[in-house]
Amino acid sequence: MTFRPVTLADLPLLADWLARPHWREWWGDAETELGYIRDMIEGRDTTEPFLFEIAGIPCGYIQMWRIADNRVEPWLGNAPWILDLPDHSVGVDLSLADSANLSRGIGSTVLRAFVALLRQRGQDFIIIDPDPANLRAVRAYAKAGFRPIPELEGRTGDCLLMRHHPED
Repeated sequence: MTFRPVTLADLPLLADWLARPHWREWWGDAETELGYIRDMIEGRDTTEPFLFEIAGIPCGYIQMWRIADNRVEPWLGNAPWILDLPDHSVGVDLSLADSANLSRGIGSTVLRAFVALLRQRGQDFIIIDPDPANLRAVRAYAKAGFRPIPELEGRTGDCLLMRHHPED
């Protein structure tokens, strides 16, 4: 498995993925999301977008965002819990390209590998914030070593804030 930065040439592929039902269920409007990703690629957003590939085939999308860079509106209005996390925290989001790959252990495997890379880069407070209704994602993230943050339970709105615990 490899991770590579998303480029402008990847936007048509991501547009296709964002139009798929299992993406539309949890992501926003496809055009809006593509605009955000374009901003990342072109340096207007500090979030780092990646495609992950297995045997050279793009199999999904993963991104890393910095808590400190998201302590502004509109993020604070939607996620005031950001203020309760350490400045050096980073968040991760991921989606598998094909629905046929859901519930097969791929997401948790990808997430473990990506977290290992982040830890090599010195990141020690890594979060993920799934919708609690996305039980498949919550299970995958738990398999990858993420646990709910008890101090924030009930205060994070429509997300379940989970932190990676390397000892798990």
